[in-house]
Amino acid sequence: MIKSKVGKFVLIGSVIFSSLIGNTQQSFAATGSMDYKDTYSISHITRNEMLKLPEQQKSQQFKVPQFDASTIKNIPSAIKYDQWGNQIDLDVWDTWPLQNADGTVANYNGYHIVFGLAGDPKAPWDTFIYLFYQKIGDTSIDSWKNAGRVFTDSDKLVPNDPILNNQAEEWSGSATFTSDGKVRLFYTNRHPWAPERGFYGKQTLTTAQINVSQPDADILKVDGVEDFKSIYEGGDGTIYQNVQKAFGEGNYSDNHTLRDPHYVEDNGRKYLIFEANTGSETGYQGEESFYNRAYYGGSNVFFQTEKNNLLQSPKKDYAKLANGALGIIELNDDYTLKKEMKPLIASNTVTDEIERANVFKMNGKWYLFTSSRGSKMIVDGIDAEDIYMLGYVSDSLTGPYKPLNDTGLVLHQDLDPNDITWTYAHFAIPQVEGNNVVVTSYMTNRAYFADHHSTFAPSFLLNIEGSKTSVVPNSILEQGQVTIDK
Repeated sequence: MIKSKVGKFVLIGSVIFSSLIGNTQQSFAATGSMDYKDTYSISHITRNEMLKLPEQQKSQQFKVPQFDASTIKNIPSAIKYDQWGNQIDLDVWDTWPLQNADGTVANYNGYHIVFGLAGDPKAPWDTFIYLFYQKIGDTSIDSWKNAGRVFTDSDKLVPNDPILNNQAEEWSGSATFTSDGKVRLFYTNRHPWAPERGFYGKQTLTTAQINVSQPDADILKVDGVEDFKSIYEGGDGTIYQNVQKAFGEGNYSDNHTLRDPHYVEDNGRKYLIFEANTGSETGYQGEESFYNRAYYGGSNVFFQTEKNNLLQSPKKDYAKLANGALGIIELNDDYTLKKEMKPLIASNTVTDEIERANVFKMNGKWYLFTSSRGSKMIVDGIDAEDIYMLGYVSDSLTGPYKPLNDTGLVLHQDLDPNDITWTYAHFAIPQVEGNNVVVTSYMTNRAYFADHHSTFAPSFLLNIEGSKTSVVPNSILEQGQVTIDK
């Protein structure tokens, strides 16, 4: 008797027995087909939706506004000094505001606070979080002040937290203004990439209370941190892929993600939404994913045609590793892990990377946004220069989520990366009133120019009406502007 395995499908002789996949039991004896359909109780970014983007993105409704390059300025306060006292003008890329629990921008003693990744353009490993602040009522880029790095090099040396002790870089996150007037930061601790030392760039969701003082009316200062601790590193790999599962066998071709923690509250409960990859029990990567109709959408004819295209595609090996997700965990009141939960949405066979998880409630609906690059997508008609913000809507925080604008397309840009007005990391910020949200991003690729640094891009408005969105015409705001509230 010959036994072999094809994915999860066990063949004994010539008889194909039924197999339990997630919660869906399929019998393959009758058809001999490896096809199945299992959503794993997760919403999906489908291939049918993504294949519609190249035509849909031609509409002005979705286009990131064109910006006047001659008006773009580096952030004047984005500077630091090296050990010899020499000034270094910093790149500043991913940013996020200090937000209230409902996602609106917080008022901290008359200031707006924005946290951002910044570093020396000549040192790609120099990636740390800085605190910028601006007096409420001011909007110009010149009015942003820099309080410097949030953490000192020694802050990470927390006893009994070896994950934090070995941090190499600080990556994106979020910040909330707590009900007792504290600043609580969430971010991504990234380990070094040093396989010879047992480090594989592991990403860990991390938090700290940031103590901010106001020594005089015009200055905010970081006065140290408290309650600095790791929260979540991927668990045992069943719900979310952990770094051991991604690289444990010495194959480093996978794009493992567990980052960009976004804090949100619902009915008094605390949650983090974050970028991740699906785990072994939530629709894992691998060639068998090509046979899951849930990842395709559309008709059965479309499924069969597109499946065959994927199986013969030169990008097949990338597609079978594509299992991006926006995950969710519940936190205890002390911001420690309470419960792992299934992903809100996944992008199996489409892309391994859906970044900058962002969710808020507006007019009784929950809106979920994510940034993605065409260069990471395995979809015909989408090219390396395509930049997207995708969006989804639900009646509850935990879903199910349906795509905005029928496909999920919210924003699109396809500029040459060498254009200084190139933008990425779009982030939608709800306002106190109205259906318009402010979209922030960063502009100019890091270290591409000697005189132009990555900087706050001009913000603009996005209108949300139910399941439809559109860029508001002629709505360009100042560089880095986070609110239109009076």
